Amino acid sequence: MAIGAGAAAWFALPGPGAWLAVILIALGVAAGAGAVGRGGRAPAFAAMLGLAVAAGTGLAWWRARRVAAPVLGRPAIVRMAGTIEKLEPLPARGLVRVTLGRLRWERPPRPAPRRVRVSLVQRAVPATLAPGTAITLRARLMPPAPPAVPGAYDAARAAWFEQVGASGRGFEPITVHDDARPGEAGVRDRLTAHVTAALAGSAGGIAAALVTGDMGAIDDADSLAMRRAGLAHLLSVSGLHITATVGIVMAVVRRLLALWPRLALSGRVPLIAAAAGAAAAIGYTWLTGSQVPTIRSCVAALMVIAALALGREALTLRLVAMGALVVLVAWPEAVVGPSFQLSFAAVASIVALHEHPRVRALLMARDEPWPRKWTREAASLLVTGAVVELALMPIAVFYFHQAGVYGAIANIVAIPLTTFAIMPAVALALMLDPAGWGGPAWWVAGEAIALLLWIAQTVAALPGAVRAIPAMPLGAFATMVGGGIWLALWRTRWRYLGVAPLLLGAGWTALTPAPDLLVTGDGRHLAVRQRDGGLALLRDRSGGYVRDVLAQNGGLDGVPGLLSQSREARCNRDLCWWQQRVDGRWRIVLATRSAYPVPVERLASLCARADVVVSERRLPRRCRARWLTLDRAALAQSGGVAISFAPSRVITVRTRGDEHPWVAAARVAEATSASSGVSHGHALPHRRSRQMDSAPLEGATGDPRRP
Repeated sequence: MAIGAGAAAWFALPGPGAWLAVILIALGVAAGAGAVGRGGRAPAFAAMLGLAVAAGTGLAWWRARRVAAPVLGRPAIVRMAGTIEKLEPLPARGLVRVTLGRLRWERPPRPAPRRVRVSLVQRAVPATLAPGTAITLRARLMPPAPPAVPGAYDAARAAWFEQVGASGRGFEPITVHDDARPGEAGVRDRLTAHVTAALAGSAGGIAAALVTGDMGAIDDADSLAMRRAGLAHLLSVSGLHITATVGIVMAVVRRLLALWPRLALSGRVPLIAAAAGAAAAIGYTWLTGSQVPTIRSCVAALMVIAALALGREALTLRLVAMGALVVLVAWPEAVVGPSFQLSFAAVASIVALHEHPRVRALLMARDEPWPRKWTREAASLLVTGAVVELALMPIAVFYFHQAGVYGAIANIVAIPLTTFAIMPAVALALMLDPAGWGGPAWWVAGEAIALLLWIAQTVAALPGAVRAIPAMPLGAFATMVGGGIWLALWRTRWRYLGVAPLLLGAGWTALTPAPDLLVTGDGRHLAVRQRDGGLALLRDRSGGYVRDVLAQNGGLDGVPGLLSQSREARCNRDLCWWQQRVDGRWRIVLATRSAYPVPVERLASLCARADVVVSERRLPRRCRARWLTLDRAALAQSGGVAISFAPSRVITVRTRGDEHPWVAAARVAEATSASSGVSHGHALPHRRSRQMDSAPLEGATGDPRRP
């Protein structure tokens, strides 16, 4: 936990001065504890904590510098050649996403990325395309995007640690080099294609997710239903899947070896079965792409197998700690990712629950009639599911801005269905397919997956299945995480002190008002809070991603409306004027809706009477709002903005003095592009000017409440 805290501190604090201070303070604590210690456990424990915090901060800092790579400065259309490093089919969206390395540019941009990620239309992708293939194409590339608004996903940070300097969309045609030998599809890709061919639609996508970890073939509606029902964890290969795989392999190997009397009498069958289970865990982890939850689960499974072989107790928090240690040393950036946090929170809560003496006594298996035994098993699943849901709720709210209600109940049926029906049926079908006998097993798997989807859709459609919550403050999240850790680690009554931080963080989150105005970092999109609590968007044609981001971070479970259709706004093709009485005072927002010039006199008159002015372009100096002017220059410094009117509060994506390498690289790239005047790729076209359409805003020279 101390190593993770040190790594998290590196991500939370702004610059080298603060990072170095954390390391020096931690080392000072360790040295002081070692100097004053005269035996006993407390000084040694304090010294270990200090060293671990310093190590965590240093690991994160070193890792961020080690993966440094150039980042594209600004959008550009380029022609390039490269070698496919990773190919991800997304059949549900009709796309194929490729990661290209060893790039060669026709006219290299400045700076020129070493690795890019491009989405291609599936129908335009040659059949020979595979990892290792060299291709040439034109693409529209964008720098990795920072969070659109406070609380949104930070794609720039994730891309930095993957060494991806740009992403975008490829154009037809795609040329495969004649002098390059096309790479053969890997085992994972071939297996994914085989599974999706055997089961159509989302059923094939879910089966492929269980086998290879590839979720690209799952329909968006079904994926959303799984998330809303609290069943999305079944699609991410982690502890449940590794456990089922190891258990199935060990059971089959043990039964088969028991048919050999001489070997069965030697007592070596359990050890051989354990070795087979360990090999299956490692192979399954490799096959599914070696993601963080899978690696953690694999390490845990190997330790369980080793403990069983040694006759030791297997399921302890030390086991969870060892898995976390392996991940944090290799990938310290995982500590700020939802995958790592969800995975370890779930496992730690399960182990801590079942280590409690009263819970262990209540749920322990025993000789009893089957009705009582099944009732006990159902109660165990329900209690465990409820505890896991409570443990994961702060993380889900912080990253995904929603909390599920019926997830524990849905998992009582969904987990056994996945473990004992879907996964064995898919495994049996894959084993029988070489002989052409896999049809019946595929039918069973398809029917079981259909039942799983029905459960997800039914639960997701229930009233109040999901509650939307606006972006949680970082302080509230850290408080709740600290309380949960305290509650899980202690074994005495001291553990119940962890309830206080949990309640404090929950209350802090509940009392945090939803933002009244959200502005994206490019200034093109905004959402304002309506009187009925809904959100209204500035542009009539906003993409699905923008709508989802603004709705989620604004605490809206639904589709935002349009500002042009709001009774509280007046809009034309170029401008929107929104006004609402908040806390006894009129609040007015003026926003531009196009890139065309607006007469300066007219614009300055409107700006002077607005509280907030938002624009995607640089506004003239005469256009200044009474409170905030958020034009291109201001947003370049602040990034996306969340604003509350009562009380007045402004939260920005970027903070002053932020020296994290992905933020610094973006600033350097922007400065380089600005100084050069043009992109070395083909610059994106600019719109021609036209006269402003100001008819709907006529009369905005009198009462500011009546534009």
